[in-house]
Amino acid sequence: MDKPFIYLDHAATSWPKPSLVVDAVKEAMERDSANPGRGSHAMAVRASRILFEARRSLAKLFVVKNPNDISFGLNTTMALNTAIKGTLKPGDHVIATAVEHNSVRRPLEYLKRLGMIDVTYVETDDRGQLDAKQVQLAIRSNTKLVVVNHSSNLLGSILPIADIGEVTRRRGVKLLVDAAQTAGLLQIDVEGMGVDMLAFPGHKGLLGPQGTGGLYVHPEVDLEPLLHGGTGSQSESIEQPSVRPDRYEAGTQNTAGISGLRAGVEHVLHETVQNIHTKEWTLTQLMMEGLLAVKGVRLLGPGLGRPRTGIVSFVMEGADPSEIGFILDQHYNMAVRTGFHCTPLAHGTAGTLETGAIRASVGCFTTSEEVDAFVGAVNEIGRHYS
Repeated sequence: MDKPFIYLDHAATSWPKPSLVVDAVKEAMERDSANPGRGSHAMAVRASRILFEARRSLAKLFVVKNPNDISFGLNTTMALNTAIKGTLKPGDHVIATAVEHNSVRRPLEYLKRLGMIDVTYVETDDRGQLDAKQVQLAIRSNTKLVVVNHSSNLLGSILPIADIGEVTRRRGVKLLVDAAQTAGLLQIDVEGMGVDMLAFPGHKGLLGPQGTGGLYVHPEVDLEPLLHGGTGSQSESIEQPSVRPDRYEAGTQNTAGISGLRAGVEHVLHETVQNIHTKEWTLTQLMMEGLLAVKGVRLLGPGLGRPRTGIVSFVMEGADPSEIGFILDQHYNMAVRTGFHCTPLAHGTAGTLETGAIRASVGCFTTSEEVDAFVGAVNEIGRHYS
């Protein structure tokens, strides 16, 4: 008898999607596939309405006053590039952390190679935890931007955004938050936390389709657009429109995907972020307790009982993480992520830069039975290596 499929790769993309997300995508494809904002006929108006309603749902989730301060894009990476490259000028100094994803590190290092900017990566402890005072000490007279990963996609550690926001507000520095692992999974209040820009994915904790995501930009922040082109507004001008969200949304938007994203956000709002987080945290504690009993396993990130997102990464003595992942996939029908997770900085912090790690990540539909089965599989594999 085939083993049931167990999906533990939610930190990459959530699956399965709620049925209302699938239905919303299908309905938009069948009924509302005209270009939003490009015409006054009924189908174009309905497509525009889909984008507006999605913005409104996201604004409710992130406590954003004006939904038009949220622009859509392909993913968090696009949003981060828009924020970073639209903010920084020659001579600027940037602060990031030692657990940043490559979607932050690579654009920063690209601008640094061009001789435009200087970058400081503030250290965390080996579990990915950071004191906001370290950010304060790193600020210089020319510091323009602080970029912070809300939660490490390797370690699951949660960084103190509100404390950092208090520092950046006081010093007049812009704060950009990478919410790839927290949107829909941790409470986010952009105004209350002092966030100037928030980059988020649609396809992870918000339960929407891939190819969706966006960027919140505080009304007092003006970015140079990453893309220039058609917006459906101010078409007579040779310049990109100044009005939001058009300024940051050149080209035709993914109407069907955004329709699914809106349905995912509505699901999150109905279930509540707090309930989803509590469930995921409980599952991570169950998983960690089981893995700690497996000989040769070393867990990464905050210890048992400490705050974290739904990510549990580990290494096994004498075993190649990629081999463990292959065995879990081929022999146990379980999906996890192995390797370096696009975050060599965090692997350097955790001491796993030479080996990589195995990452299991739970989602809002993961069950305790699936976690128990996963721990049992790792235990069986561990006995072979011990």
